Amino acid sequence: MTVVNSSTSSAGRRPRGTDRRSRAGIAFVAGYVILLITFGVLPTGYAVYFAFTNAGGTFSGFSNFVTTAQDFRFMDAVGHVAVYLLFWLVSLVVFVVGLSLLLHRLSSGVASKSLRFLYYIPGALAGAASVLVWLFMLDPSVSPVSSLLGTLGFHTFGEVIAPGNLALLFTIIAFWTGAGGWIVVMYGALNNIPKDVMEAAHIDGANAWQTAWRVQIPMLRKWIVYMVILAFAAGAQLFVEPQLLSLASVGVAGRDYSLNQLTYDFAFQMNNINGAAAVSVELLVVSVSVAGIFVARSGFFDAD
Repeated sequence: MTVVNSSTSSAGRRPRGTDRRSRAGIAFVAGYVILLITFGVLPTGYAVYFAFTNAGGTFSGFSNFVTTAQDFRFMDAVGHVAVYLLFWLVSLVVFVVGLSLLLHRLSSGVASKSLRFLYYIPGALAGAASVLVWLFMLDPSVSPVSSLLGTLGFHTFGEVIAPGNLALLFTIIAFWTGAGGWIVVMYGALNNIPKDVMEAAHIDGANAWQTAWRVQIPMLRKWIVYMVILAFAAGAQLFVEPQLLSLASVGVAGRDYSLNQLTYDFAFQMNNINGAAAVSVELLVVSVSVAGIFVARSGFFDAD
């Protein structure tokens, strides 16, 4: 009986190291949860409250959504953001995956390391600083590539930033700033592909293109989905680029090019906080819906 009681008590007693690790894990998770609630959940709830109430705090249903949707600038902003997202997401998937595969082919040389570093450098610039660099680069009067701009038919800054060119310009700026980090992520994902899978493809006679298309890209599917989800959410919130360009071009780009600019205008120019909150909630719903579709259709959380 004594032996049984001793073994039972020792089995029920948790090691001290386990308790310490559990407390450390809870502490790390608690920090994230506190920040998430403080800067994510609470502001979202606050925005939802404003979106469904009027200036007096009375419930108003969907009136704020109707008011903002009927604004003459709303559909134009939706169209601008939609075109930008199309350019941005397509270029991101094609060029990030393509450059990652190319770097992976060069993995044994110094060139791969140097290129990865060079691709990552633009990401060190904040969004506003990056836009200012590009404003300098796109002005033919001061740009170091003015001859190239002239060859393309752009002789003045106004010609470069014509409304029809803005979606492409914002895509170039966003790609230059954000693609480097994703290239590093995709390169790491390629390194995690089992070597025996790659060797089997070579034994079967697959060339570089066949290996990339039939083996590597399918195994990058979840990483690509993850990139598209985050890039869509960030792109839908387009603000810094058109806002700075609007200031630099004295209104050529417009203060209402994107939905986030329109939200800013509602809140701080028209003193319509409730309308601004309604647009922000719409952006949230669209981003969450798109993320849900991608996750559901791609089997994002399925075990490999």
